[in-house]
Amino acid sequence: MLAFLCLILQLSNAIAYASGTRGKHIIILAGQSNMSGRGGVQNNTWDGVVPLQSQPNPTIFRLTADLSWIEARDPLHKDIDVNATCGLGPGMSFANRLLQRAPGLGPLGLVPCAVGGPRGTKSARESDTVNELDARMYGRRLINLFNNLRADLGSPLLPIVQVAITSGQGPYVETVRKAQLGIKLQKTRCVDSKGLPLLPDNLHLSTRAQVRLGRMLANAFLKVL
Repeated sequence: MLAFLCLILQLSNAIAYASGTRGKHIIILAGQSNMSGRGGVQNNTWDGVVPLQSQPNPTIFRLTADLSWIEARDPLHKDIDVNATCGLGPGMSFANRLLQRAPGLGPLGLVPCAVGGPRGTKSARESDTVNELDARMYGRRLINLFNNLRADLGSPLLPIVQVAITSGQGPYVETVRKAQLGIKLQKTRCVDSKGLPLLPDNLHLSTRAQVRLGRMLANAFLKVL
């Protein structure tokens, strides 16, 4: 994708997992292709490399497209972002880091719902970094999105961690980044992904970058809590 927004939302409602245990937290992984996971994907093929920080954990589950809970493992979005080849994303390194630093938060339930957009000129036209008006409206729209999510979920202080974009087409990347980094809502944080290594397409994060991003998200999430 030309740009991406990642949200990680935490719900305190308990859920029943397939294992019969009681989960303490649901983490919603939302956004576009970088959250969906393109780490290790070349020529529409994932290399299958899963670093230690992203390995499966018996206390981390994911919700499948048919609404079943199973043990989580990458690619987390393989049955969600079905029109693309999914690879490694930040979700598993985030969850592992979270439990490493705060074991009492587990078990965790990951809900993958990120979907990458189409490539080509249509995608470019739709990017907020291409159109000046869209770029200038980005901050206000982002606040509305967060407020609407919280209202829909009945949780006015639902913790949210977003990721400031690292790449994009068009002249307004920095305008969008400034809006993201400037959000001051309660219980929100913004992690800056600028400088993390990209794949040769200069749009998607590499496997190493996805692992690093997941750990950055976990550290920010704990500060929100």
